[in-house]
Amino acid sequence: MTTEQTFLAVFTGSGTGPRRQAWNALPAADRQAREQHAMAAWGARMDTHGDSIVHAGGPLGGTKRVSPEGVADLSNALAVFVVVRAASHETAARMFEGHPHFTIFPGDAIEVMPVLPVPQR
Repeated sequence: MTTEQTFLAVFTGSGTGPRRQAWNALPAADRQAREQHAMAAWGARMDTHGDSIVHAGGPLGGTKRVSPEGVADLSNALAVFVVVRAASHETAARMFEGHPHFTIFPGDAIEVMPVLPVPQR
């Protein structure tokens, strides 16, 4: 019997890197056609892995950083998140190989990490 674990997949991308610059330089019609193609491919992947998806997640907006110094705006590379279940960390990571986030869209990578249990008090 295999016990499945929960994993958080965080999609990253630079707003100023060369891949994003090339994307932004595309004519609007070409960019829109690629976006439509990418979203269809993304939807197909979600369908393929539907049984493993715990939370479909979504795009991430602007970030506020909260620290002992207070609240401040922050720029980071976090773009999208998804929560999945898989038998292993390796299996979870392989779900995202060849993903449209970086094969069609100008995303950089997808980082997959286990969601660990909260320690008992």
